[in-house]
Amino acid sequence: MNKVQIEKILTKEGLIPISKYWSMRLGFLDILNSTRLFIPLIENRDDTGDDLKAMVKISYEWKNKKEINVGEGGALFRYLQFASWKLGLGKTFIKEGTLKTRPVCHNPDIVNWPINKLLELDNHTPQWASVSILMGNKEKAPDDYFLNLSKEALKHYGHARKAGLACELRYDETILNQAVAFIGLLKNSTMEYTPIQQDEYCFARAFGLIDKIDGDKRWPELKGHESNRLEEMEDMLIKLNSNKEIDSRDHRVIQSLAMLAMFKEQKVAFTNPSCVSKSWPQFWKFLEWAKN
Repeated sequence: MNKVQIEKILTKEGLIPISKYWSMRLGFLDILNSTRLFIPLIENRDDTGDDLKAMVKISYEWKNKKEINVGEGGALFRYLQFASWKLGLGKTFIKEGTLKTRPVCHNPDIVNWPINKLLELDNHTPQWASVSILMGNKEKAPDDYFLNLSKEALKHYGHARKAGLACELRYDETILNQAVAFIGLLKNSTMEYTPIQQDEYCFARAFGLIDKIDGDKRWPELKGHESNRLEEMEDMLIKLNSNKEIDSRDHRVIQSLAMLAMFKEQKVAFTNPSCVSKSWPQFWKFLEWAKN
């Protein structure tokens, strides 16, 4: 099977989730503008991750509640916090899990900052700059995967709103590409995969396509996720190689190591297997399917 054939099978079998990046941006625009152009498309699906489920719930609470539970989603929190500051809404946010200890800016003055300055915050995450773009910042931004996606989502939302049409759904391109590359590796013993953005680091590191030094140079924001992914991957790879239990709580780390262990035909135990639901609810089902 070629790549296109594998993609069609994976999506047909319901093994790939919808895109969190795309959905988060369009869902935020629905919340911000009190529209229902995107949220209804995902609220009754069973392939949405925990961050998107939290966003759907918030879409019903945003107007009337001052206290908002954002769960563990860093992007969701930053988007809504920025909007609350910029619009003077005075909302407070409840954080769950690892989000409680992640480095997050608490300065409301950033709503007036230029994009380049926003990109310096919180280990250089693009999320503050992304929400600034979604809220109308037309300043020229660096050529960045996530910033470009924010511009595209804003444009798509504007067209849909003007035409009175629903927005479109997209599959998670990052997860789909990783799944296709992994299936190709299992069948052909070779992997074709080039990481282009930060959420691809764990997978690429697991399979030796990038190292910690290069990852740090390219994406210093890796330090500020559910874990410091640069350090977490090194620690968990050592545990995997020593046949020890993997106790990471980071969904990307667990996914990458579970695939690596399967390729190596190595049995491994995970302390927190359910955390993959944050981005890939069908992950363990995918692995079972990949065995065949």
